Amino acid sequence: MIHPRQGSCHCGRIRFRCAIDLAPAGARSPQPRPGPWFASTLRCNCSYCRKTRIWKAHLPADAFEMLEGEAALGRYRFGACAIEHCFCRHCGVNVFSHADFEVMGGAFVCVNVACLDDTAAADLDAAPVRYEDGAADDWATAPVFTSYL
Repeated sequence: MIHPRQGSCHCGRIRFRCAIDLAPAGARSPQPRPGPWFASTLRCNCSYCRKTRIWKAHLPADAFEMLEGEAALGRYRFGACAIEHCFCRHCGVNVFSHADFEVMGGAFVCVNVACLDDTAAADLDAAPVRYEDGAADDWATAPVFTSYL
């Protein structure tokens, strides 16, 4: 089910609130948008996700709200520069990314699930995970090896 959750970076300078569904298949709310990005959490092997070890969950942009820390945000773009990756300039934690892609229904935010502060370990453990082969630009297929993600 979609629940309001709060998150932050490690030092707490960046704080946010989001409406997110971490429930396993069969217990999830209807997807806010069509497509596989909104059906589960994701782990990816692209160069950025692999090096930051981000565990991401996509949300429509209106399901995300910055509460504090705009001035503490560092921003990073690479490749086509279409996605802005945001991290805390003080503690270095990658907190969220955002972009606007028509194929994904418009503006979205991709929160780092590991940054959710008010989420029980049991809820994190039950969250569905889909793997993406971003290294091969094959977002619909899981890479051969996933345990390191």
